[in-house]
Amino acid sequence: MRRAPRLLLAVSWLAIAAGTLAAAPHGHDVLEGVWLGEAGPADDRAHVGLEVRRDGGDALTALLTIDLVHFFGAPAGGVEVRGDGHYAIPDAELALTLGGDGRLTVTGLLDEKDAPVTLTRGTRPPARPASPVAPSGPGPRWKTRLGGPIFATAAVRDGVAYVGNSDGVMFAVALADGGPRWKFPAGRPIFGEALATDDALYFVCDSGFLFRLDRSTGKEVWRYDLGDAQVSRILPNPLIFDYDHAAPRPLLADGVLYVGSGDGSLHAVRGADGTRLWRAGASAKVRASAALAGDRVIVADLHGRVAALERATGAEVWRLEAGDPIPGAPLIAGDRVIVGTRGSKLLGLDLASGAPAWSQFWWGSWVESPAVVEGGHAYLGSGDLFRVSSLDPSTGRTEWRTDVGGWILKSVAVTPTRVYAGVSGARRRASFWVPQKAALAALDRATGKLLWSWPMPAWDGAFLQGFVAGPAIADSTLVVGGIDGTLYGFPAE
Repeated sequence: MRRAPRLLLAVSWLAIAAGTLAAAPHGHDVLEGVWLGEAGPADDRAHVGLEVRRDGGDALTALLTIDLVHFFGAPAGGVEVRGDGHYAIPDAELALTLGGDGRLTVTGLLDEKDAPVTLTRGTRPPARPASPVAPSGPGPRWKTRLGGPIFATAAVRDGVAYVGNSDGVMFAVALADGGPRWKFPAGRPIFGEALATDDALYFVCDSGFLFRLDRSTGKEVWRYDLGDAQVSRILPNPLIFDYDHAAPRPLLADGVLYVGSGDGSLHAVRGADGTRLWRAGASAKVRASAALAGDRVIVADLHGRVAALERATGAEVWRLEAGDPIPGAPLIAGDRVIVGTRGSKLLGLDLASGAPAWSQFWWGSWVESPAVVEGGHAYLGSGDLFRVSSLDPSTGRTEWRTDVGGWILKSVAVTPTRVYAGVSGARRRASFWVPQKAALAALDRATGKLLWSWPMPAWDGAFLQGFVAGPAIADSTLVVGGIDGTLYGFPAE
């Protein structure tokens, strides 16, 4: 991982298990106190606070605050004295230099470029902001209990929602009232969105198969072996930071399905009969949906590779090594390919060559939510930033960003006037984290104003709450699945 995510993981682990503090000789106390500053691009400034204090003995220890990623007074580890005004915080991979002008320069806080951040003396660290407040919204029109947690976004077509759950069952549910139409036991958990066509439903399952069902009856037509039945996954939990909670939605073009697998490959399969046309190797698990770009298909994997392949043969045209896992689907927007990474980067790549055209740094927050483009604007969510963003896909310029109180891990849904986001919240024991909300949020599409936020009832005992799945809209109904195993139908403006 890059520097910024390691910093975020470091403060998490230091909260879980108290690390050994590096000793500083007694008397080196010129660094003690509160240091404040701002950092980041002009349209995305963060308030930074570093508090250095004694641990009760001869050791200096540091507490770190970065308001944009919602941790305040997080333990950053022991401070080592390197001499001549130079210090280090090894656990957080930070280097500190105290200048003769009384300013403190911190290196390693921003990103892999090691851009320095200047801090000055202060009296107190940045205060926690108030949680976003909005009306609770209209509430669901109907709720249908389906069993195990729902991680997949529903596919909607002709008045029916199709969604799988972690019990390994694919359901067809009426949008009008949530009534069941049919169910198909696939045998293992389903984490990916289905593809609904006029007569077929395609989806992948952790059994290792790509299924085609008859959409009207739920009867199996064929299954294709993706070869990843033995590939493990780790769902969100408080001790492991390598979550694997997604699966690709099959992409259909000219009768051919393109779908990734957990064994590190992209498959081209004939939609009519499930016959393999080609298989191209990737560098790691492919949990993201592929994207169509003319005679090419764009694929990304959890090693951080983005590649353009020839649709006809699977031959590689170009590749980019982003360096960090890419969990969400690439988005084609004009001549750009937009991908987010777990290295806190949102990247705009040139579609023709794969060369980076622009880059945004997201402050240690994973960029899990695939972007959605409507009307020349790209809309997407974020992890620890807790925000939904609107940006110009050509340049990466941020148009608005709104705090919705929790993680947005899947795509938002966009209407002519609204942006809807499924918001999930983790139960973190460490007090330095701002508590997260679990909700369905509605924002004004033009301004980003938070219009309402419907709080999801708590699921007792669970680490993760709320909506990991993204919302889907059809027939004036917004449908979204919850971690509580319930499918909800809301009125959609």
